[in-house]
Amino acid sequence: MALCDDDGRRVAMAVDTVERMGYSNVAWLEGGVNRWMSLDHPTEWGVNVPSKDFGEKMEVVHHVPKSTPWNSCIPGGRSLPGGELALRITDVTADLDPDTTVVINCAGRTRSIIGTRVLQRMGLDREVVGLKNGTSGWVLAGYELESGADRDRLPDVSETGRAAAEAYAERCAQEDGVRFIEVAALDELVNRSNRESVYFIDVRTSDEYEIGRLPGFRWFPGGQCVQRSDDVAVVKNAPIVFCCDGKARAALVASWYRQLGYGEVYALDGGTAAWVAAGRPLESGLSVGAAFDGSIGGAGEPELVVEARDTVRTVSRANLHNDGSAVTLFVDTSRDFARGHVPGARWVPRGWLEWQVGDFVPSMDTRVVVTCGDGRQSLLAAATLTELGYTDVAALEGGMIAWSAAGLPVEQGLSGVMRTPADIVFSGPDRTYADMQHYLRWETELGFKYAAGS
Repeated sequence: MALCDDDGRRVAMAVDTVERMGYSNVAWLEGGVNRWMSLDHPTEWGVNVPSKDFGEKMEVVHHVPKSTPWNSCIPGGRSLPGGELALRITDVTADLDPDTTVVINCAGRTRSIIGTRVLQRMGLDREVVGLKNGTSGWVLAGYELESGADRDRLPDVSETGRAAAEAYAERCAQEDGVRFIEVAALDELVNRSNRESVYFIDVRTSDEYEIGRLPGFRWFPGGQCVQRSDDVAVVKNAPIVFCCDGKARAALVASWYRQLGYGEVYALDGGTAAWVAAGRPLESGLSVGAAFDGSIGGAGEPELVVEARDTVRTVSRANLHNDGSAVTLFVDTSRDFARGHVPGARWVPRGWLEWQVGDFVPSMDTRVVVTCGDGRQSLLAAATLTELGYTDVAALEGGMIAWSAAGLPVEQGLSGVMRTPADIVFSGPDRTYADMQHYLRWETELGFKYAAGS
């Protein structure tokens, strides 16, 4: 594993953290990205670059049709996540006039392009176009977005719709080199996961995942699997297994990963149904946000969180609400801080905690209460502060989720933040017009190198 930061100051602390997590072969980039750039080595910028680049390639190479914002309408649109598109499109369009055009859109470009390419390759018997630049392009063209729409119920899947999706997915799998794996053969990959990285991903809806899932399979909806491939499988050459309730969704996502360049990609043949038929139990009841260790049969919180939970003192919502003497810190992202924090809390991001905490808590004897969104980051941050020498540190039990659920007052906005946050890339409704334009130019330029003659 190799780690880097911007200037080489924080990476040593990150190395220490991952080594405490059990990783034994950790290296870091001396001098960080800044020194790398000073030596004229190539760099990339942006988020989820592999999938963004791939989406632009799909548009250029396969001439994915697109429509400009004034030729289609966002208000009145319905929600159909990309991973569900091929499975449910037959039923969505069953009652439409044959001349009705299907317009695919997302917030920007990649998922619009990929979704349009899915239906283009599927051979849907009607015109399919992607909305150029998605909702960002719609807003930049001067149109209003609809808010509060409730058209997010997924249509039921008919036998005809399932058969069409299964046939399409099998064709894509064969053409793109996806391997179907039987339940019994999955055991070998489980054994491999004890000595190397193996990823097990369930691409169904969150409701399906909650009702019953294969032990150790992480939930990641199919469309987002493609959009955020570098988040799903960090080690690109590692084996990856996709699972759904049959084969349609898993095989199709797997085919995209083969096109993205992943080598050892599997779809579990028969999915959860085959697992149950083999006499193996499903797990249920865990929230979608639960942490998994990536191997079948292993689930739970990271060891460092468990250790922190055992050692860090926590404070209840009521006690913090009534305690005006404590300095309250919030350690999640600036976006999370702006969405809601304990009144009077100061934002000190977890990645800069050791460097910035002294600005807000100069005395080691000061009473400090650490908060975050769900109560886990604050445990780790509180443990770090104790190691730094702070003597009166506690973490808010349950984080802001519990605080808000109790009906306690919540402060919003970047109150007390004196410098412009640079910890996240703003997306969706958080973007300004300039942000949208800058982002869309960057994304479009990724595809220039795939144009003929370039």
